[in-house]
Amino acid sequence: MSKTMLFSPGPVMVREDVRQTLTHYDICHRSPEFEEMFADTQEKILRLFGADQSYYSVIVSGSGTSANETCLSSLFREGEAVLAIHNGMFGERLIEIIDKYRVPMVDCGFPWSVYPDVKRIDELLAAHPEVKVVAMVFHETSTGMINPVHEVGRLCEKHGKLLFVDCVSAGGGEFIDVVGNNIAVCTSVGGKCLGAFPGSAYVCARKSLFESLTAQQCKNVYLSLYKHYQSAVSSRQTPNTPNVNLFWPLNRALTNLLETETLAGRIERYRRCASIIREGLRVMGLRMLLEEHLSNTVTSVFLPGGVDAAAFIAAMEKKGYTFYIGKGDYAKQGMIQVANMGEIYERDCRGMLDAFRATLAEMGGS
Repeated sequence: MSKTMLFSPGPVMVREDVRQTLTHYDICHRSPEFEEMFADTQEKILRLFGADQSYYSVIVSGSGTSANETCLSSLFREGEAVLAIHNGMFGERLIEIIDKYRVPMVDCGFPWSVYPDVKRIDELLAAHPEVKVVAMVFHETSTGMINPVHEVGRLCEKHGKLLFVDCVSAGGGEFIDVVGNNIAVCTSVGGKCLGAFPGSAYVCARKSLFESLTAQQCKNVYLSLYKHYQSAVSSRQTPNTPNVNLFWPLNRALTNLLETETLAGRIERYRRCASIIREGLRVMGLRMLLEEHLSNTVTSVFLPGGVDAAAFIAAMEKKGYTFYIGKGDYAKQGMIQVANMGEIYERDCRGMLDAFRATLAEMGGS
């Protein structure tokens, strides 16, 4: 089989030792061996988020969206509202979940790729005492923007609100620091910056928040945050049969990040790779969607006029490189997304840029 380099924001390239864990011998999830591995994974998730002993973690079998839905379907009691900050597709997905569970919402929306106005957020919080939770995305993958989590965390402290942060595309690629950023609950998943496979998501939250939950306030059966917490605390288990085969890669990927490369080392590698990609694209004369507040792992770039984005992506696929086409209206504007999550290194970025340049020339876009 030919190997394709995944310059896409999930799934990602994984290390060989992560891949090999998929061949681990079969075990029962109701066994001491699973429970030991589960507890070790929980502890490593806390380290990933910079959490202290006032936090706890649970693991959810599903995509990052499943972890978000677990939280947003579980946090609210009658009359409690959420203030939703959004400026891209994944902020809008949070709203879709909120609407589905009929949680009262204060909409704090901004156009895609526009950095949220912290002053407006402050004013809305002051005007809406019914708000219990502020919900936002750390890394808005549809644009590649890092949102003002630290500033919003300070506002939540000022107004006495809980901060929920979707860190799905940030965990392992950015410094989250749940303590320093006053994050009450956050989520992420293995198959992005962490470098594992899709399907193993997790939640990190304050113990006080977990302990305040009741079974009745959770609106989903499978994705009940109360059930996940109670099962983890009582027996180092999940409430339902988990995707056991994906727990091993998740644990190995966490070990690789924390104990081999280190979180700081991983983030620095991602920064270097993103810098190489962006400089190379600028040298080609291409326009970026963003010039500030950029993530370490996703670059949104517009192809030259006359170059069809879908055809360009197909041509690059034949040369062994996979990209995403832009989300929403950006696709019509010829925007593509080049990610450097997972097992991608500087030499890979330079090789990709050579192929990128040649493909543009072949398609008349140089």
